[in-house]
Amino acid sequence: MEIIFDFNSSWYILFFAFVFSWAILFLFRRSRIGKEIKEQIFIGIFGLISMVLLELVAVSFGLWDYTPGNWPIILWPTYVAAILFGYQLLRSIETILNKPLLS
Repeated sequence: MEIIFDFNSSWYILFFAFVFSWAILFLFRRSRIGKEIKEQIFIGIFGLISMVLLELVAVSFGLWDYTPGNWPIILWPTYVAAILFGYQLLRSIETILNKPLLS
């Protein structure tokens, strides 16, 4: 299968939207950065592995397919960015919910 790096601009918009959203939440929560670096690496790697397995199963079962020469390689970094954004979003919500109402 041939890998082509010429993608629709929507892929780049989606990828950078996740990256910028993750970066904003990461910096917003910077007081906990040191503690969460290892967690984010772990979640990013294992999240990517689970997404690869999802793709393999879905393509194997014929749920969707990629025509030859149209393998969206940008899909994988987008998955990692989305996973890391989701992690930051959940941690931000957790922090907000654990704060006392009157402080």
